[in-house]
Amino acid sequence: MKRKWTNIKIMEPEIIQMRESGKSRQEIAEALGLEKRQVIWWVSRYNRRKKAGVTIAKHKGRPRKTPITTEHEKDLRIKELEREVELYRSFLHAAGRM
Repeated sequence: MKRKWTNIKIMEPEIIQMRESGKSRQEIAEALGLEKRQVIWWVSRYNRRKKAGVTIAKHKGRPRKTPITTEHEKDLRIKELEREVELYRSFLHAAGRM
């Protein structure tokens, strides 16, 4: 009878090697004494982890109609930093450290 629960982390190198050699999920499951579903779930988790490692930052919102000037950019950055400082001050005050 096939195992219901297995620490698949231990078997990862074997599974990866079998996948690279072209074996199907069913063949991998039979070779390792697992259920096919366990291998399918592991492969999807593995692919998700690989995909999550490579992220590209996307700009949110609608693109600008006119490019931003450096002076305006500086003003926006100063306002952003002032908001952060105010947030830190309120946190320190709430924590009783200020």
